[in-house]
Amino acid sequence: MSRIGKQPVNIPENVQVKIESGVIYVDGPKGKLNQNLVPNVNVEIKESQIIVSVDNPKNKEQRAKWGLQRSLINNMVIGVTNTFEKKLEINGVGYKASISGQKLTILAGYSHPVDYDLPEGISGSVEKNLITIVGIDKQLVGTVADKIRKIRKPEPYKGKGIRYFGEVVRRKEGKTSKS
Repeated sequence: MSRIGKQPVNIPENVQVKIESGVIYVDGPKGKLNQNLVPNVNVEIKESQIIVSVDNPKNKEQRAKWGLQRSLINNMVIGVTNTFEKKLEINGVGYKASISGQKLTILAGYSHPVDYDLPEGISGSVEKNLITIVGIDKQLVGTVADKIRKIRKPEPYKGKGIRYFGEVVRRKEGKTSKS
């Protein structure tokens, strides 16, 4: 039995959920999201809860997808009521970022500034050396934050680069001369 899958997802009062032809639609005050349902996983709406179940709970693959589907639906409900955010920290001399509209410009030690266009549904802000990515789709927020981090990953000797806020980068000792 999936411990996560058998927990019901509570639907807040200001959120509407409907299921049509293998797609679940969630509409709330922050926006609208939809997600294709996983095969062999049954999703039902009962009163103010979403119940997720599987055809055969002894099948390992179906049990795994059971918990996955429940987590995806829960993230959709949370996203349309609140928003998800990821923070990235820029470390390095001369490293900085700025945002104008949906375009994020990063100076990260290259000979040219790197421009990154934020996708629809994602907004960002920059304060000193902190980039904040905000959106209602948890998966999209994480993907955008990862792509921004990949512009200049933190290096282990001086720690320069773009890292998640609070991420610990293992530092290496530099070369030493023989004496």
